[in-house]
Formats: sequence, C-alpha cells, structure tokens
Amino acid sequence: MTFQSFFGTFKEALTITSFVLIILLVVEYIHVQTTGRWTNALKKKGWIQILISALLGATPGCIGAFTVVSFYTHGIVSFSSLVTVMIATAGDEAFVMLAMIPKTGLIIIGITFLIGIAVGFLLLAYEKKRPARFPVRGQLELHKGFEGCTCLNLKTLKQQLHNITTERVLMLLGFLIYLIFLIAGEIGPGKWNWVKVTFVILLSVTIFIIATVPDHFLSKHLWDHVVRKHLLRIFLWTWGTFIFLLLAGQFIDINHWIRANPAYMIVLAILIGIIPESGPHLIFVTLFAQGAIPFSVLLTSSVVQDGHGTLPLLAESRLQFVYVKLINMTVGAVFGFLALAVRL
Repeated sequence: MTFQSFFGTFKEALTITSFVLIILLVVEYIHVQTTGRWTNALKKKGWIQILISALLGATPGCIGAFTVVSFYTHGIVSFSSLVTVMIATAGDEAFVMLAMIPKTGLIIIGITFLIGIAVGFLLLAYEKKRPARFPVRGQLELHKGFEGCTCLNLKTLKQQLHNITTERVLMLLGFLIYLIFLIAGEIGPGKWNWVKVTFVILLSVTIFIIATVPDHFLSKHLWDHVVRKHLLRIFLWTWGTFIFLLLAGQFIDINHWIRANPAYMIVLAILIGIIPESGPHLIFVTLFAQGAIPFSVLLTSSVVQDGHGTLPLLAESRLQFVYVKLINMTVGAVFGFLALAVRL
C-alpha cells in the first residue's frame, strides 16, 4: 500500500462524507420547515399510510424512518406502515449509493419502495383480520423537532451574523473551503460534469442555509443533529471500508472469493442488516461499486438494513423491533435469492 493509494482513499471518503452531510443538512432544513403537515393524511386511511410511509422511507437518510416510528408510537400509523418504511429506507447509506453509484442507487430506492408498498398492503390486510395481534402503542416521545422554524428572518439576519456563533463560523468556513477545493479540482470530480455541477449547487444552497437560519435552528438541528451525530461516523465508516479493502487486497483476492460465493454474501448481508446502525452496509455499496458483488447482494442488504431507523423503536418496544427485523430478513432473503436466480 503506497501513500498515494492511502491518501486517495482519504480524499474519496471525504468527498462521499461531504455529499452525505450536505444532503442531510438540506433534508433537515426542509423537514423542519414542513413538519406536521402530513399527519392528518396519515390518520385517514391505511392505504394512505402505506404510500406515505414508503415515500418517507425512500427519502435518503433516517428522518423519514424516525418520523414514521414516532407516528407509530403515538397510534397515528399502523404496524404495516412501520414495516413499509423500514423496507423502503436505506438510511444514510442511500446518500452514499447516490454519490458512488447514482444509477444503481436510484434503481435500488425504486425497487425497495415498491417492495415496501407490496409487503405493507399484505400486512395491512392481515392487521384488519387480526387486530388483537397488534397492541396499542405507547406515548413515548422518540423524535423531537416538530416545532417548526422561521428559517429566513431578514430582521434578525444582520444581528445574528454580527454576533456570529462558533458553530456557524466552523460550518461556513468548512463548506467554503470545501467549495474552493472542489472548484479547483483538488477534491471530487476533476472535470466539470453533472456530478460536479450538482455538488457546487448543493454546496451553495447549504452555505445559504447555514448563513441564514436562526441560531437555535443551526445549533439544535444542523450542528447537534447532523454534524455532531453523523459527520465523524460516516467518514470513519467510509474511510475504514476503503482502507480495509485496500489492505485485504494485498493478501487475498477478495473479489474472486466474493464472485464465487454470492449465496454466502446474501446470507452475510441479511445478518449484517440486523444491526440497527448506519455504516456496516457501506461495505456492500463499496464492493458493488468495484464490481465485486452482484446486484442481488446489494438489494438484499438494502431491504434488510434500516440505518438508524429502528433505534427509537428498539428503545420503545424490543418485541416490535424483533417483528420488524424478522419480516425484513424474510423479505430480503426472498427477493435476494430470486434476483440471484435470474442472475442479477
């Protein structure tokens, strides 16, 4: 392993982490601005709950899953909606797939969205026949942040920039420096293409958001919920995966073994998917991007794993967590081996 290859993994991990962080910031901004407006629609009919839960699950990141879990624990949506969102979501890994393998990432999101809806409707029919099997949910507060926020107040903008906080300075400097290096071609795509243009646009939007939101929103939502919670973890998992593969390639032909044993990789993807944590799934995204595993393994992992989505559910009801995971594992195995059978 040379220093050049080692530093290359660092730059690639930094690019992916930055993209993920940018999207998380934008999604958090939109989430807080529009929160609470879909609650009434969810309460009306079961099929509406299924469709909206699938849409929230298809939204990259864990916010959609957190929202549905919170609604579930307050009796707003059914258990079938909970399973739907967990099948449809890929957590923070969806951002990584869109950064590394955008075409395949969109296909995965679309397929898991449809699978989530299909399984959700089957469970909804079962719920109606046997409602006693699905007990009333508690009132545990799982995910706060629904209070809303006026995120562009021209009257206070001048004052908050004059008395700028440390968090705002660090975030503005960090993204401005990254934007300069991106435009110069030192980080990210070397040539101007749609990926680089998208990065520049998203960075500009992010800098605008950071510069204009109130101090409370920036501190509680952007800094605490996004930067402190996600930045280091995503970077270390991403970089760690790259380094692991780089080191493993020095001793074994891991690509040859994985290509020769796709069925074992599906089982491994199911087992790793049990972990209620964003990060482990990244190894399957990376391996697929390198052509080391087939589409069926990536699909299996995407169906079974939920990112951080099930963490609040685990805190509220370990039994419901087990039910959701068992269903996800079964569905992931069925569609994974089916895809493998048709050589995908």
